[in-house]
Amino acid sequence: EGCVGPESQMAGKAASCAGCPNQKNCASGKGVVDPAVEMVQEAFKNVKHTILVLSGKGGVGKSTIASQIAWGLADMKKEVGVLDIDICGPSMPRMMGVEEEEVHKSGSGWSPVMAEDNLAVMSVGFMLQKKDDAIIWRGPRKTGLIKQFLTDVDWGEIDYLVVDAPPGTSDEHISIAKLLAKVDIDGAVIVTTPQEVALLDVRKELNFCKKTKIPILGVVENMARFSCPKCKHESKIFPPISGGAIQMCKDMGVPYLGSVPLDSSLLESCEKGVSFLATHPNSPATSSLRSLVERVAGNRPTETPAMEVEETKSASPESKNLKALLEQLSCVEALPKDVALASKEQILKVISMLKKAVA
Repeated sequence: EGCVGPESQMAGKAASCAGCPNQKNCASGKGVVDPAVEMVQEAFKNVKHTILVLSGKGGVGKSTIASQIAWGLADMKKEVGVLDIDICGPSMPRMMGVEEEEVHKSGSGWSPVMAEDNLAVMSVGFMLQKKDDAIIWRGPRKTGLIKQFLTDVDWGEIDYLVVDAPPGTSDEHISIAKLLAKVDIDGAVIVTTPQEVALLDVRKELNFCKKTKIPILGVVENMARFSCPKCKHESKIFPPISGGAIQMCKDMGVPYLGSVPLDSSLLESCEKGVSFLATHPNSPATSSLRSLVERVAGNRPTETPAMEVEETKSASPESKNLKALLEQLSCVEALPKDVALASKEQILKVISMLKKAVA
């Protein structure tokens, strides 16, 4: 917070430098140029596009979105790499179906594990002796491993590198921002869920990107709604009390990349390590994810879609609450006729009244 940067004349001397472990290095000039920055630039010369997948909040489905972006790009016949820098909670080996594989080192560096012929994966998860081993590392050691991942992995020539970062704005994020300073990255996809508890931290992530000059490709709202597998009616499990990601994007002036509905089949695909896009082509979530991949693929940040923002303009809080309740009750309409008929008739009367109230 408030870092002036190692290149500044006030490096190590500004008030915000107090307490920073790098204060002495910055003040002496040792921190001005990290040789690893040049090494990363050289290592990335054959990587055409770099996409960071970030989230301020844990549990919003960041790794799920990152994995499906990678699968989607691979489906487009692109050469794709996935770099998992979530050191303490690596998920990519399982989500990409390569949990039992190991990385190998050669004269050209570490060889990533191949999930498909055109889809490579690198993660600290491959280096654990046991899957349940805890990684208890301080910041410098995490930074050292990230440097190795960025400089020593032999990706070959690839079209896209998808970087799955841990939630928050801590050591890993600072390291990746500094080490990629001379790499022409496409930008960051920020993942959130609709509720304000998640949006609070996502706003911090967006401000982090702005301060570190990481381009923002946009925000994707995960688990935005639930589609009933029986009646196909959609309801909002996490009500967007403050307007959700759409309103946040409008307020902060960042692009909105769309929403992805909650689908248990998506979780199942990630658990099995297969492409949800390929195994469930007709799911509403697949349509949303395909749209996300198309927006992300090779694109620089664009304006927030006006039609998406339009949804939040006129509804009052009372109307929003009534609509949320109505959506939850509407599944009753799909119940069989012989199920709790009296109760169903009463609930249908309530639905009818609510429809008039929100009309």
